[in-house]
Amino acid sequence: GILLSGASKEIIKLAEIASIPVTWTLLGSGGVPASHPLNMGMMGMHGEYAVNNAIQEADLLIACGMRFDDRVTGDLSRYAKQAKIVHFDIDEAEIGKNLHTDAPVLANCKEALQAILPLIKAAKHEAWLQEYKDLEAIEYEKVIENDIHPDGDQLKMAEVVHLLSELTDGQATIATDVGQHQMITARYYKYNATNSNLTSGGLGTMGFGLPSAFGAKVGTPNKQVIAISGDGGFQMNIQELGTVMQEGTAVKMIILNNSFLGMVRQWQELFFDKRYASTDMVSPNFQILADAYNIQNRKVEQRADLKAALQEMLDADGSYLLEVIVEQEGNVFPMVPTGASVSEVRLS
Repeated sequence: GILLSGASKEIIKLAEIASIPVTWTLLGSGGVPASHPLNMGMMGMHGEYAVNNAIQEADLLIACGMRFDDRVTGDLSRYAKQAKIVHFDIDEAEIGKNLHTDAPVLANCKEALQAILPLIKAAKHEAWLQEYKDLEAIEYEKVIENDIHPDGDQLKMAEVVHLLSELTDGQATIATDVGQHQMITARYYKYNATNSNLTSGGLGTMGFGLPSAFGAKVGTPNKQVIAISGDGGFQMNIQELGTVMQEGTAVKMIILNNSFLGMVRQWQELFFDKRYASTDMVSPNFQILADAYNIQNRKVEQRADLKAALQEMLDADGSYLLEVIVEQEGNVFPMVPTGASVSEVRLS
């Protein structure tokens, strides 16, 4: 709702005046720059450990244009039970649909925030922010450090996305398919520009990344646009390489290849005793395919080659396909299992 109404300035001002930590849903990334000190990261199933715990302890939740879907709330009967909820939304059907709303505001988020800003009293909440830092340190030690600086020889999805974020300063437009790479990108690409995360949200559409990146590049030809896909999702709309070639559109593409349908495999590992079924993938030779479409390309398997390959892709004048071979059985954490409370988030 913040992005759709163009209310980024207003939500930042509200947060800064009242010293309120801000979290976001998958479709809200970039509404507040990742570099802002009050941006605490994503909520929900693969959201930040600190965020999910803070929501469960909050006295007040201010929801702007979100729908409290199950990927955000986990078990609704145990979600933020002590919190009063203020819900701004332009769609009356969303207010009170999943959670009782103490203060419903049926309005455009930007207009509503503009109306209440003069009424907000200045405040400081250093203790709140310190509590976030303490919980963030736990997540960094147990999850993030090994994700972006792994000990093993195999590349991890997170280190690829983390390095891409650093090389682009979080300013690129990123389009994803659906799966582990999508959640890793949401977690580790630090969006500092509005409307720069293109993903299918609740539709869960594998194959969304490449055609949406193509459209974004046509609409914003002077901006760096990158499609990030898994080896499974990329093949859902692989024929669009022909469109990229024919139109001469400088779309950059990254395939994070783990030879699995990774998110389904993760669930099979964690909840079905590794009974893998219909999740292992044998992919085509993506370099030969890219050559066939006259698209520059490269394959990376070693950490020593990753940074140079990413930079080569970013610097390329035309379209470019970069395949990165990543660990086969890597998982996305934190994770809230289906049916669990968000306070039962797993770090391993």
